[in-house]
Amino acid sequence: MRIYLDYNSTTPVDPAVLSAMLPFLAENFGNANSIHSAGQRARAAVDAARQSVATLLGAKSSEIVFTCGGTESDNLAIFGIVNPCDQPRKHIVTTAIEHHAVLNTAQALEKTGVDVTYVPVSKEGIVDPEDIREAIRPETVLISVMLANNELGTIQPIAEIGRITAEEDVYFHCDAVQAAGKIPIDVTALGVDLLSISGHKLYAPKGVGALYVRTGTELGPLFYGGHHERDRRPGTENVPGIVALGKAAELAIENLDSDATRLAQLRDRFENALLAVPGVRRNGSAHDRVPNTSNLSRNNGAIFAR
Repeated sequence: MRIYLDYNSTTPVDPAVLSAMLPFLAENFGNANSIHSAGQRARAAVDAARQSVATLLGAKSSEIVFTCGGTESDNLAIFGIVNPCDQPRKHIVTTAIEHHAVLNTAQALEKTGVDVTYVPVSKEGIVDPEDIREAIRPETVLISVMLANNELGTIQPIAEIGRITAEEDVYFHCDAVQAAGKIPIDVTALGVDLLSISGHKLYAPKGVGALYVRTGTELGPLFYGGHHERDRRPGTENVPGIVALGKAAELAIENLDSDATRLAQLRDRFENALLAVPGVRRNGSAHDRVPNTSNLSRNNGAIFAR
């Protein structure tokens, strides 16, 4: 019997998600930008999925941009804010524990002359909002902090940071790839301007994601082509993947509370058994974390389950 404990890496596709997307791989194969009936059926499905994702995030449907996944969403958010900015000097702030989709993007910007501050975190893996405030400069154009860490599961104080970025009038991006579908997300309450999610982390297939872009945010595209996604992400929409993400968002909304309770109970039972072993300790916060993630170590070796 196989026991799979790597859901932060990827999840299986939920049967209901697979059932929802299959017709758009077969009989409903139209291009969502075509004006004929087949295309309009696809367009209606994309619009419905957009609304479902928006509801999951507490956003407007017009604020959702579909992408190929979390990495593209992070790149679009960061490059899309920084590159069009015409300031002579540019500076961004992020943390030392971000996913490589953010860290490597920041490092790429450094090679073009952009200054980057990597704010450290506490021994529990949580950033101090005041450290973010102190890192802000007059030339700061963007702050990027993840909502939940993919290894420790720790939840960052995003709402507090959001209040700081609003006071300082700086764009705020949040990588919520590991949080979406696991904890409630309300982009207004969090105070973010941009927020990234990925389908294959919440029971949709690989190859689809979304970026929330607050109304009024000036965002440049990563690449050029047609006028898809309100000119923010060109390319023919991945209708089956988008439908799947929409269905996964619906399931997440429906099951969020019950799943969180069940997973937290399983996590705690699992951890308590391992913590009884001499030398085993928990890494990260015992409280400020998503319910599905454990990070334990013994003799300098890590034990991951997520």
